[in-house]
Amino acid sequence: MTSIIGAGAFGSALAVALSSAETVTLWARRLPEGREMPRLPGVILPDSIILTDDLDAALSDTVILALPAQALGGFLDQHGAALDGRTLINTAKGIDLSSGKSPTTLIAAHCPNARIATLTGPSFAADIARGLPTALTLACADSDVEALQHALSRPALRLYRTDDLRGAELGGALKNVVAIAAGVAIGAGFGDSARAALITRGFAEMTRLAVDLGARAETLAGLSGLGDLVLTATSEQSRNFRYGKALGAAQEFDGSITVEGAKTAQAVSRIAAERHIPMPIADAVAALAQGRASVAETVLELLRRPLKEE
Repeated sequence: MTSIIGAGAFGSALAVALSSAETVTLWARRLPEGREMPRLPGVILPDSIILTDDLDAALSDTVILALPAQALGGFLDQHGAALDGRTLINTAKGIDLSSGKSPTTLIAAHCPNARIATLTGPSFAADIARGLPTALTLACADSDVEALQHALSRPALRLYRTDDLRGAELGGALKNVVAIAAGVAIGAGFGDSARAALITRGFAEMTRLAVDLGARAETLAGLSGLGDLVLTATSEQSRNFRYGKALGAAQEFDGSITVEGAKTAQAVSRIAAERHIPMPIADAVAALAQGRASVAETVLELLRRPLKEE
């Protein structure tokens, strides 16, 4: 049996997909009144999903942590001891702003005896819940990750494996920053050519920082990096893209919607500065998210950068 901690859109969607072949326990902090999850309107949880708010009852040997990146550390502070010693699969795509740590680094610090993996890649919760074909990356340093790959794969949910845990999780985190920048370009009326330039140069930034932090460049060129970037920087389903679009158009954005890239941009900008790695797009997104610069000022700053070889 697989346990999923977090009944948001992605956790609920994974529960629906995995429950086609096994019983799945889904832990929610607050139980809904029925079997329809608030974050997945129109999707009814099948009977093979056990929905509970009792964490002790929810835990099994394999636990998927479907929690936002900025909430993961606090959850581990409270429940890390209960999770230790299990197979823990992170799905958060971000970098903790307060500590500057990646999700798996946080998990390892709280659960030193756990087997840690990351499930990431181009996917929208609604697509997974509807059974639409989706391919993801399962990253784990454990040599026996193939068994986990087969256990979690489904006919419409195809998992590719890698041992580059750092590369997979950084790809998922950094692409959100670029997706915000792409949204700003569209929201401000700069057009698709500007968006294409930001995606391309943003991917270069992603790879530059990830490699410096120990990732492999080919991992960033796969599903967890480039694949996820293409999806989130071009679709209205992407929360990060819609947030950037609202910034570019000077419109209000629903504060109840989790936008991982806003905090991650701030963390990335700080980390890049400490390591003397130029990240102008991440810096621009961080400034916009914090209200330290206007869109016009940010664009002008980017355009003033020295011309150089690609």
